Amino acid sequence: MSLQKFLISAAAALLLAACSSGVKLDNVPVEDRAGVNATGGADANAAKSGVAAVDVSGTNLPAGPTGVAKVIYFDYDSYAVKPDFAPVIEAHARFLKADAKRKVALEGHTDERGGREYNLALGQKRAEAVRRALSLQGVSDAQLEAVSFGKEKPAAQGSDEEAFAKNRRAEISYR
Repeated sequence: MSLQKFLISAAAALLLAACSSGVKLDNVPVEDRAGVNATGGADANAAKSGVAAVDVSGTNLPAGPTGVAKVIYFDYDSYAVKPDFAPVIEAHARFLKADAKRKVALEGHTDERGGREYNLALGQKRAEAVRRALSLQGVSDAQLEAVSFGKEKPAAQGSDEEAFAKNRRAEISYR
């Protein structure tokens, strides 16, 4: 039995020794190659390197049709798109059909009432209902992704009917 313990100890020591590295991490010279000065502008060295600066502050593409809501509200325990939101669906459908490269995430949400699994399923049905409505308007399925957040991302805090009504929704989020 002692031979077995010795072999196990020796194997463990060899394994630890094999994992060690001869590279010293202390006192390693560091060279700043970021090419950005303290004010956030491109450094002269970056200009010499031939690398162009990229503006990531925003894109030139509009994030949906202007002046059109991006939220569809639902009745309690329902995933039927109300006729009131038909113009919203139509406007987003026109916008998406005009540029086939555009994609949207349809995010389904619920109020806090009900269990987690039930609310995730209801949120998914709400997102799928908006996806079907957009598809019926001619939007390609490749442009649409339906996801559910259930009650995990409320738009309004509170346990009154006003907060519940704001949380029963599907949001159209352009990508």
